[in-house]
Amino acid sequence: MNELPRIKLPVWMNKGEPLKLANAAFQFWNKARDWLNWPLLQIDPETCHESLLSILAYERDINRFAGEPLALFRRRVKYAFINAQDSGSIAGFAAIFRRLGIGEITQLERQPAYDWDVIIIRVTDSQVAENNALMMSLIRQYGRTCRRYIFEVINNKTMAIHGGYFCGSTEFYHATFNTIPGLMRAVQQAKSRVIFQGSQCYTASLKEVK
Repeated sequence: MNELPRIKLPVWMNKGEPLKLANAAFQFWNKARDWLNWPLLQIDPETCHESLLSILAYERDINRFAGEPLALFRRRVKYAFINAQDSGSIAGFAAIFRRLGIGEITQLERQPAYDWDVIIIRVTDSQVAENNALMMSLIRQYGRTCRRYIFEVINNKTMAIHGGYFCGSTEFYHATFNTIPGLMRAVQQAKSRVIFQGSQCYTASLKEVK
């Protein structure tokens, strides 16, 4: 909270004993304001004393799980009311995860090969690793009645694909050779030639076999 404005004395009094008296008055009233604001600060879960935070958490039905950081515990107590209101809908349940710093999740209901009461929550590997205990606590407290939740871990990878247009053509050439039976034999050999523009052509040649 910002301090009170400094006491500005006229230039002919801004030194010596008058200045000392002004500084002392400033320090006193600044401290007096802190005394008056202290009860108000104890109502806010983010600024109250840790001993009073436990009382606020009890009033709002929030239990601190093992190893929970103090900053996260304060945030859960702060958003206890709105989280309880949002727990009954798909959008609200996703908003709870966002408020508490977990991030975006995807919820899938009534999926093939699963029972009707199973809800699949898709999260990333990092979300599970960093918020495992928190996510279990949220499921127990804000999960819908008579529903089972399964976490499905996915990993996203961004890839770039460049599209292009390719046009090619293929041509076939066939050679024939009339032979007289009993005089000579001939075989047909086909050779292929690849053109780099995408077209493939075939040529035929004859070779006499004696």
